[in-house]
Amino acid sequence: MYVCLCTGVTDGQIREAIYEGCCSYKEVRQATGVASQCGKCACLAKEVVRETLTKLQTAHAAIPYPVEFTAA
Repeated sequence: MYVCLCTGVTDGQIREAIYEGCCSYKEVRQATGVASQCGKCACLAKEVVRETLTKLQTAHAAIPYPVEFTAA
C-alpha cells in the first residue's frame, strides 16, 4: 500500500528499510524520503515504523539461546 503519494513510498519499502538496519522513524525518513514533501503521511508512516520495530523486537526476544551461551 502506498503510504506517501508525493514520493511514492510504500509500506513494504518502509519495512525493508527497517530490515536493512534503520532503527527509527528519522532513519526511515532519511532512507526512503517518506513524509519529506507535504507531510500528510507522517502519522501513517510512523505507525508502520512502530509496528515493524515492535514485531522485530518481539521476534528477537523469542529466539532461544543455547544453555552453554556465555557473554564474552
